[in-house]
Amino acid sequence: MTIQKVGVVGAGQMGNGIAHVFALAGYDVLMTDVSQEALDKAVKLIEGNLARQASRGKIDEDEVAAAMGRISCTLSLADLGQTDLVIEAATERESIKQAIFEDLQPHLKPDTILTSNTSSISITRLASRTDRPEKFIGFHFMNPVPVMQLVELIRGIATDEPTYKALHEVVEKLGKTAASAEDFPAFIVNRILMPMINEAVYTLYEGVGSVKSIDESLKLGANHPMGPLELADFIGLDTCLAIMNVLHDGLADTKYRPCPLLTKYVEAGWLGRKTQRGFYDYRGETPVPTR
Repeated sequence: MTIQKVGVVGAGQMGNGIAHVFALAGYDVLMTDVSQEALDKAVKLIEGNLARQASRGKIDEDEVAAAMGRISCTLSLADLGQTDLVIEAATERESIKQAIFEDLQPHLKPDTILTSNTSSISITRLASRTDRPEKFIGFHFMNPVPVMQLVELIRGIATDEPTYKALHEVVEKLGKTAASAEDFPAFIVNRILMPMINEAVYTLYEGVGSVKSIDESLKLGANHPMGPLELADFIGLDTCLAIMNVLHDGLADTKYRPCPLLTKYVEAGWLGRKTQRGFYDYRGETPVPTR
């Protein structure tokens, strides 16, 4: 399978990061979203992030210009039909992802590989709604994509070996490392990470420690680069809650029950950095704990 042109669905935090690394690795990238504003913002972010890499000596100025020249945008999902590989990086809601694949399907080439950047949803179930479950695979990048080295490859029950091998080669060309995960709720990274974050929220909810003391304890006591509540804000509290719900529903174990305080923050619209408030308030010069 020869992959040269890549379609990215979603120009948000994950989508623009994925477009960034593919363009830098020499792939032609076609990115789509529901609004031109989102696409314009994504292109500006990619250009700024590439420039930052160049200023640090990680890439040169010629690579920045070449990568930006490989990125194009469209508001039409159908335009992605002629790409060799489609990466869905939309909101972590199964109904939205299924609708995207159903809308894409009539426009795809017979050999186009479909992937989802989902961090928790069943690959087998998503693949079953398409006409090519054997060419469908989970392609989970870590955030921020240009920095993080790991990519989880998750085979659904029908995913064939050529598709897996083709994506493994892509990961190597991106300069990243692939980890194979079975198609269980939340796969490997989030199966371990999200319950830890959820437990940190319970620790706050039960008054065991404050936001600051919880984060400092894990940074200084476990050598974590970010505290769990700080990390939750970075990921997005709505995403954390969605993954915990997938774990709770999919594994039917009470140890995965989302903390009520996490649910309350999401209901309030305090989703973390992207809304300027979460476990920290980011509206001033320095983040301030909200509890």
